[in-house]
Amino acid sequence: MQVNPSRRGFLAGLGTAAVGITFSGLAGCKKHPAQMVNFYNWDTYVGKNTLSGFEKASGIGVNMSLYSNNDELFAKLRGGNPGYDVVVPANDFVQRMAKANMLMPLDHAKIPNMKNILPRFQDAPFDPGRKYAMPYTWLVLGIGYRKSKIQGVPDSWKWVLDSPQYKGRIAVLSDAADLCRLTEIYLGADMNTFDKATLAKVQDLLIRQKGNIATFHDDNGQDLLLSGDCDIVIEYNGDIAQVMREDKDLAFVVPKEGSILQSDQLCIPAGAPNPDAAHAFINYLLSAEAGADISRTIRYPTPNAAALAQMDAEYRDNPAIFPPEAALAKCQYANYLGEDAYRAFQDVITRVRAA
Repeated sequence: MQVNPSRRGFLAGLGTAAVGITFSGLAGCKKHPAQMVNFYNWDTYVGKNTLSGFEKASGIGVNMSLYSNNDELFAKLRGGNPGYDVVVPANDFVQRMAKANMLMPLDHAKIPNMKNILPRFQDAPFDPGRKYAMPYTWLVLGIGYRKSKIQGVPDSWKWVLDSPQYKGRIAVLSDAADLCRLTEIYLGADMNTFDKATLAKVQDLLIRQKGNIATFHDDNGQDLLLSGDCDIVIEYNGDIAQVMREDKDLAFVVPKEGSILQSDQLCIPAGAPNPDAAHAFINYLLSAEAGADISRTIRYPTPNAAALAQMDAEYRDNPAIFPPEAALAKCQYANYLGEDAYRAFQDVITRVRAA
């Protein structure tokens, strides 16, 4: 049986692994296209045929550059757009970037495939009226684990944040905001309220747990599981779903305390040099064919109803990709809480890692 590539394996298979490399269509096209879209995206976050398919359909090429986290994206654009046409920030960074006047309002008339978006994603609390952003994927943080090494189902954040049981076999996210928020959820606090006293408790708990943690990973928890370097990790559902195809001993669960919902968004940054081509590219990504190709490759849940209709039951009925509604009901989007909160999150995790 052929194994589909994981998000990282896709680009690795093309012989490219470094963040920041630029790709031009990936199609081996016969002639250089007359117009280009400069696409700034997460590593291995497109379908096998996404870029070449758009070029074939439109005659417009795509230069794709890679970033590793939202902070890197924000920093790159904060001083002015260096030439990007489409970017893919997470939902709270859409709020953050909009407040900083870093995003261009979308022209919905140029995005007719917006009709393909599932009703629940047609509007968004972080972007009312879809003024700045179209949904690309949605995702939820949870616990990935190796069933043969873990006793039962680790259905609480306790097993990664507040227990020595799997000492030296635990990996947690290095993302400061998400790690702080998840710890707040475990402590029963409101992750969407910036409270310094709560963050002090978060810091104390994580410092106590640090000796049990093998690594603070940069969104490669699934690789640590697959290689056997760790047995239990904090990771996104799509990442764990990728490696579950390769190793049946791996599983994913959303903890009973709840978690963070996220949705990565397609946006046009202010100052984009090719806004018409950017709209055309976003519209293409929202097509049934492109959406299905993306979902087959990266294994994240799609907000695209037309794409979902093309997917097989193994994808649609996979509880790692689409966790039970009862679990999702306890999850919520993270709000942008202001620059002071982001600095506080960073300070907490800096102190934890230095302890």
